[in-house]
Amino acid sequence: MKPVRLPASATNALPRWALFGLCLLYILPGLFGRDPWKTDDAAAFGVMWTMANGGLQDWLWPHIVGLPAADKGPLAFWIGALCIKLFGPLIGAPLAARIATVGFFLLGSLAVWYTTYLLGRRAEAQPLRLAFGGQPEPGDYGRTLADGALLIYLGCLGLLLHSHSTSTEALQVSMVALSLYGATRLFEVRSFASAAILGLALGLNILARGWVVPVALWLGLVLLASFRDRALIGRLVLVSLPIGAIVGGSWMLVCNFILPFNSSPFDAWMLWNYRQVGLPSWNSLRFFVKNGIWAAWPAWPFAGWAVYAWRRQYQAPHVTLPLTFFIAAALLALLSQRPDEGVLLPMLPPLAILAAFGLPTMKRGAINAVDWFSVMTLTTCAAFIWLGWIAKQTGWPAQLAKNAFKLAPGFKPEFNLIAFVVAILGTIGWFALVHWRVSRRPSVLWRAVVLSSGGVILCWLLLMTLWLPWINYGKSYAGVARQIAEKLPSGQYCVDTNVGPAQRASFAYFGGVPFDEFEDDRCNYLLLQDNRRNKDDSKLLKRAGEQWRLLWEGRRPADRDERFRLYQRIN
Repeated sequence: MKPVRLPASATNALPRWALFGLCLLYILPGLFGRDPWKTDDAAAFGVMWTMANGGLQDWLWPHIVGLPAADKGPLAFWIGALCIKLFGPLIGAPLAARIATVGFFLLGSLAVWYTTYLLGRRAEAQPLRLAFGGQPEPGDYGRTLADGALLIYLGCLGLLLHSHSTSTEALQVSMVALSLYGATRLFEVRSFASAAILGLALGLNILARGWVVPVALWLGLVLLASFRDRALIGRLVLVSLPIGAIVGGSWMLVCNFILPFNSSPFDAWMLWNYRQVGLPSWNSLRFFVKNGIWAAWPAWPFAGWAVYAWRRQYQAPHVTLPLTFFIAAALLALLSQRPDEGVLLPMLPPLAILAAFGLPTMKRGAINAVDWFSVMTLTTCAAFIWLGWIAKQTGWPAQLAKNAFKLAPGFKPEFNLIAFVVAILGTIGWFALVHWRVSRRPSVLWRAVVLSSGGVILCWLLLMTLWLPWINYGKSYAGVARQIAEKLPSGQYCVDTNVGPAQRASFAYFGGVPFDEFEDDRCNYLLLQDNRRNKDDSKLLKRAGEQWRLLWEGRRPADRDERFRLYQRIN
């Protein structure tokens, strides 16, 4: 027997304008008024900016002013570079690159919503018919579940930072959601077009961030089809797989034909993919448990309950499809040799969709507990953000102000009226939302997650308005880049260096540092990055085989360990 019994009044969907406005309120804060941040954000921007100012070879072999960066895939960089070429002259290259980020996020949100809608209107997911009628229509029920899935997706903590950065992870998570949409269409209509959509999504996923995740998803779907509908195996093998391979391999085919810079990025790209998978280890398991709990919050409790509540309908597509994607992504995270937050992101779209089907089965007491936990936790977090900002502006409370300036020495706070008004309006909106939820006690399905998502959006909004100058001061290399530029002469010369991708991109963009792109010149300037605890210059400079004179030494004020030194050849 199905675990859901609902009246039609519980399936009142959110207005389309409200959903769209909520998505914009989520994605827009943090895109304006800041520089590219270390590390992935600045590094990816460097690739996009290099492409936008380069030729065909730069587009085929991604690099950051000569530093190879072809390991993950070029699709996100291509889209960002195109946005820089189109909008960069008007709004600046960093903000233009983030237009691509907005597109990635909206694509992922649409895929999550429509996938849940398709699964929610199926007969297997429908609630039981009531004795005297009044049960919801399949379309209304599917829309309400889709609204809940989108709210859960927006509330996932692990998505916050990556969805606002110009990184390959932001595109990959959207491609996973699009692949899940294609798989849902395939299992529903079993058509050639549906298999082609799935193959296209998997191929784009390969171009976005390697072939490991899409291959795992495809294998999971083949295994699912072998148990559920073996006729779909032919579609997966004869349609989806070739289309995915052609789309995903098109970049390498072109590179091997043209040979940008007289070589191919194939070896570097394949090596990075091979390194994504290894044997299970205690380190990867510990990382998965420790970071997965908060990264997938609040999706995983609802998703776990959904699996339990629908255990008697375990073969239903609304359970098996997102669960297959989640298991494939979770296994890759557990097998990762170098686990980071990026390996957890592919789990979020299937978890959000699966969690939506747990909403109709939750008891009122559990929903109230989730609501009060969200209200207390997120309101406290928002209050602390406000209190810290007051301390930063006024010096009271003294200890909070001391800690804030200790983390960012030299920072000078300024009052921004627009940011203050936006933060005030966001806080008022939060209290209005809490009052509506507590006083009205609505029966709609998405009531259980609206406070969790709204609170996360509020805290992010406050951070990206009240604290944005302070965060940007600590995470940007723009100040260091300008200091280096002041010590370099005008004219034709090159700078050799050992700095990392984020630093190289920032110094080239903000300071115009002419790095030796192909390391085939004898540069008269040397920029070194090392640890401040390493006071011995001989090892680093001995490799140059020449005599050098120190021109400048500096660092970011917020980083006490990192150090940069600029040298000039004297012989």
